[in-house]
Amino acid sequence: RLHRSFFLFAPSFAPHPFTMSKLSSDLVSVSLDQILAYANGEEYTVGDKTIKGKKRKFVETVELQIGLKNYDPSKDKRFSGAIRLPTPARPQMKLCVLGHEAHVTEAKELGVDAMSADDLKKLNKNKKLVKKLAARYDGFLASHTLIKQIPRLLGPGLSRAGKFPTLVAATDSLADKIDEIRATVKFQMKKVLCLNTAVGNVTMSKDELQRNVTLAVNFLVSLLKKNWQNVKALYIKSTMGPPHQIFF
Repeated sequence: RLHRSFFLFAPSFAPHPFTMSKLSSDLVSVSLDQILAYANGEEYTVGDKTIKGKKRKFVETVELQIGLKNYDPSKDKRFSGAIRLPTPARPQMKLCVLGHEAHVTEAKELGVDAMSADDLKKLNKNKKLVKKLAARYDGFLASHTLIKQIPRLLGPGLSRAGKFPTLVAATDSLADKIDEIRATVKFQMKKVLCLNTAVGNVTMSKDELQRNVTLAVNFLVSLLKKNWQNVKALYIKSTMGPPHQIFF
């Protein structure tokens, strides 16, 4: 099974080393201008058509949508990979720390929910309660002292939900680990030729979004068997806004 995982820190934009990009930076720039205008309730023009935006009562995510071609999910190796973007795409991502006493205390100081081993034992491996726990959060972290006990305490529920906790080692900063998860996006080939991932939100600047979009796209392309030849189309959009095609 093909698997690559990269964590990238990019304080300023530079061409990505994975592969030569075929993205038009001008087209991405114009698309982001229109996405941000729409999210702020402003008007913009496309050809002779004026489009009126609508400001929502929540922070919209900016999504990257990918259509693939020349791939057979039943025969070709399925890829997966993760990359840390320069600016956290999901700062509001709801996380829960499953930890020892020090991590539980630190998590609460950081404004993040936390549960101790005793809290987990109270669930009594009840499948419905574990399923509710998994549904309540976007992701989990676990102290190194507790992570091996998760299957015994909770059963396979978190793994089945695709939310098995990220390890927080003894030498890790919990705050840094939380930031890392919120800034990391994952790509995984499943049974369909369409992928979707968050690359930012509408409170970010256009430059921040453009860096995230470009890095995410180029990383994805590096995972593909024939690189850009496997990309059918790319779109970016806000949660409630119209899609903008950035690769044809």
